Amino acid sequence: MEDIEKIKAAVIDQLTHVIDPETGVDVVRMRLIQDLDLDSTGKVTYTFRPSSPLCPIAVPLALMIIQAINVVPGVTGQSMKVIDYIQAEQLNELINTILTESPQGDNHAQ
Repeated sequence: MEDIEKIKAAVIDQLTHVIDPETGVDVVRMRLIQDLDLDSTGKVTYTFRPSSPLCPIAVPLALMIIQAINVVPGVTGQSMKVIDYIQAEQLNELINTILTESPQGDNHAQ
């Protein structure tokens, strides 16, 4: 359990380095990441809510979030669900494809 909390803290710390280029603020401070959880196998699940339903950088920001989490030691996979975005369904499909092809294996979007 202690290791899980350390990994989760490392994930959050890593996400503070993902900066929204439009605002210059990190995704944690902007509260774009919600429901962050880590299971006993090291899989991270979370919700990504772009800053607006028409956010022009939702796709690159989602990719930066995925990359940031992938480099955290102890993370074995991840699952992102995009909400409150006009093209959430399409972005979730894209993320599912990316995470499925990821070298970490058991990654997927919801």
